[in-house]
Amino acid sequence: MSESQIKVTDKRMFTAEGELREEYRFLETEGAATEPPPSPPEEPAPARPEPDTEALPEAEGEAGPGILDLVGMLAEPVPFYLGEAPMPDGAVRQDLRMARMHVDLLDVLRRKTQGNLTAEESSVLEDILHQLKMRFVQRQR
Repeated sequence: MSESQIKVTDKRMFTAEGELREEYRFLETEGAATEPPPSPPEEPAPARPEPDTEALPEAEGEAGPGILDLVGMLAEPVPFYLGEAPMPDGAVRQDLRMARMHVDLLDVLRRKTQGNLTAEESSVLEDILHQLKMRFVQRQR
């Protein structure tokens, strides 16, 4: 395509000086002739319910949940995925892929926190991880 065939059209509403371009002048007269739509009356914001803090499990210390809470959250769904417990809907399903993912996440947590846990925390994590791995291998057969 040669340079003579290219056409550039400036579609901006305002000029470099900040004035409205001729092709958009109709907006000036239209906007001045009509009144802006009335704003809807302000309604009071709906009251937000207070968070149910009593339904939450007791957190470890003042800083919030601890490592054992995280271990529990990762280990809790494994029996459901192994088909050892009914799902909340009552059905018993086995999803070994999801069980494996949770066990692997616990193993990653163990490796990444090695040397940074108390003896109790390390012992609990190792014990739960060992039990879940054994149950997973039994189900896989």
